[in-house]
Amino acid sequence: MSLDACAALVAKGDPDRFATVLAAPVQARARLLPLYAFNLELARAPWVSAEPMIAEMRLQWWQDIAQDMGTTPPRAHEVATPLAELVASQNLPVTLLAEMAEARRWDIYRDPFRDRAAFDTYLDHTAGHLMWLAAKALGAAPQVEGHVRRTAWAGGLASLLCAVPELTARGRHPLPEGDIRDLAQEGLRQWADGGRVPRSVAPALWPAWQAPAILRQALRDPSRVAEGRLGVSDARKRGGLLWRAMLGRT
Repeated sequence: MSLDACAALVAKGDPDRFATVLAAPVQARARLLPLYAFNLELARAPWVSAEPMIAEMRLQWWQDIAQDMGTTPPRAHEVATPLAELVASQNLPVTLLAEMAEARRWDIYRDPFRDRAAFDTYLDHTAGHLMWLAAKALGAAPQVEGHVRRTAWAGGLASLLCAVPELTARGRHPLPEGDIRDLAQEGLRQWADGGRVPRSVAPALWPAWQAPAILRQALRDPSRVAEGRLGVSDARKRGGLLWRAMLGRT
């Protein structure tokens, strides 16, 4: 299977993340696209039907694919095939892929997070696992995992805050109990403790580069979250990615 299908999926369904792929070195793109396409398939699965059982079946299909990688021949699928090839070539842990699928089961239902620990686990098993797998695919050493996951936590929180209006309209409870300012402050602390990866690994962290600006917006004016007024201008998006691509910064 060609990577073209993965590229087309990510370009249409996750344009900001796709922009970070285009800013990355050519050799990195083939390693990032299958992971990002897989993530997109998981993110979409809870919303394919109003019937929870159908969404559960779709997530289970992807979870089974992830768990079978390395033990059975890869299935002929536009995302599963290149993902299996990436897992094999870069020795990526399939347990993290399976946990990403499992975490998305929360998106199917309308229950709030049980507590703050459940919320933290959700962010880590979605944004955290994805960013660490991307970093490993680009050659990250084990000692930078903590920095990568802290960056991912900040980025995942920022993305979730931006999605609050839509998720709330769909009857979901996307945030844990507590003050949005406290969450934003924690996200900024996580961001400050993140980064610190080699230049070759930096593209894996670029999907979170907008997080500090978004988190500061939420910290200054929490009403922007519910009103859908968080975000970075298109001009700043282009300039920010160009700057990172030139300097290899996170």
